Amino acid sequence: MAGFPFTIAATDGKARTGVLATPRGDIRTPAFMPVGTAGTVKALTVEQVAATGADILLGNTYHLMLRPTAERVQRLGGLHRFMRWDKPILTDSGGFQVMSLSKIAKVTEDTVTFQSHIDGSRHSLSPERSMEIQADLLGSDIVMQLDELVALPATPQRAADAMRRSARWGQRSKNAFGERDRQNLFGIQQGGLDHALRQESADRLREIGFDGYAIGGLAVGEGHQAMCEVLDFAPGMLPADRPRYLMGVGKPIDLVEAVYRGVDMFDCVLPTRSGRHGQAWTWEGAINLKNARFAEDDSPLDFTSAVSASRDYSKAYLHHLVKSQEILGQVLLSWHNLAFFQVLMSEMRAAIAAGTMTAFRDAFLARQRPSGRDTSA
Repeated sequence: MAGFPFTIAATDGKARTGVLATPRGDIRTPAFMPVGTAGTVKALTVEQVAATGADILLGNTYHLMLRPTAERVQRLGGLHRFMRWDKPILTDSGGFQVMSLSKIAKVTEDTVTFQSHIDGSRHSLSPERSMEIQADLLGSDIVMQLDELVALPATPQRAADAMRRSARWGQRSKNAFGERDRQNLFGIQQGGLDHALRQESADRLREIGFDGYAIGGLAVGEGHQAMCEVLDFAPGMLPADRPRYLMGVGKPIDLVEAVYRGVDMFDCVLPTRSGRHGQAWTWEGAINLKNARFAEDDSPLDFTSAVSASRDYSKAYLHHLVKSQEILGQVLLSWHNLAFFQVLMSEMRAAIAAGTMTAFRDAFLARQRPSGRDTSA
C-alpha cells in the first residue's frame, strides 16, 4: 500500500518532522490530534479547535456506533459533514472502548461481543465490521485496524496471545479495507513491554503492509518510565518511511519524550479533560485554577497565544469561573489547553528542523514540575 504521501523534511537523532498529505489537507508532524469522542471535541466548536492549529481530529468508533449510530451518521452525510469539520479525521477501531467501557465483553477469534455502557444492548464488533463503520459509514480519512487491548501489567502469555490475535485481525482488517485512494489504513503494534513480542508484532505488520503504523498497548498502567523504555526500541521496529502513531498519549512530558524517540502522531483526552476540572497546562507544568493564589492574579495564561482563551482572560477571572462552576471556565481552559498542546508540537517541529531537539527536550524537562502537576497550595 502506498499510503498518503509522507515527506520527512528533517531529522534530529531519532526525532522527525514532516508532512502527511491527505486529500482533506496536510498534517504537520509531529502532530497532536484532539479527541472528538462523540463527534465533538468536548466544550469547543470546530472553529475554536481549528484556531488552536490542529490539522486533524480523532473520532471514536465505539461511541458513534452506539449513538447516534454509524448508519445515521452516513445518512446525514458522513462524520465530516455531521460535525462540520472539513480537515482530516482519524477514527480508532472501537476495540479500546469495548474492553474498557462496555459492561460485558467477550473476545473470540471471530469477533468481540459486548453490552453497551449506555443501555445494556448487545453488539458485536469484528475486524470487518470495524472497517465498514470507519471507512464506509463514518467516512474517516485514517482508519485503524481492530486490535485486542491488554492492560498492564499482563503475563507474557496474555500479552503474546493478544499480540498475535491483533496481527491476525490486522490481516482481516486489511482484507476488508481493500485498496482505497482517499483513505488510509494503519496497523497497530502490540506486545506489552517485551522487546521480542514488539519485534514479532512489527514483523507481522510489515508483512501485511499498512499505510501507517501505530504503537498500541502503552499508557495502560505501565507508568512513564516503562513507557519510555519501550519507546527506546518500538518506533525503530516500524517502517521509517511511514507515520508512527502513539495511541492515547498523553501528558506534555510524554509527548516530548516520544517525539525525541521518533514518534510522529498522538491523541489524548487530557487537554479537554484537564480543562473541565480547572487545570491549565503551561511551560512550567500544570496549574490548578481552583487555588486561592490565583484569586487576584490579573495576568493571562499566555499573553503570546493566538487564541483568546489564553491571551484575553486573567487567571483571576478563570479562578472565579472554576470556583463558581460556570461552564465558560471549562470552555476557556479546554481551549487554552488544546492551544498549548498545539504550540508544543509546533515548537518541537521547529526544534527538529533546526537540529536542536535535544536542547529543547532538556530545557522542557527542566521547566516541568517533577510530577507534571501543580504543587501550589
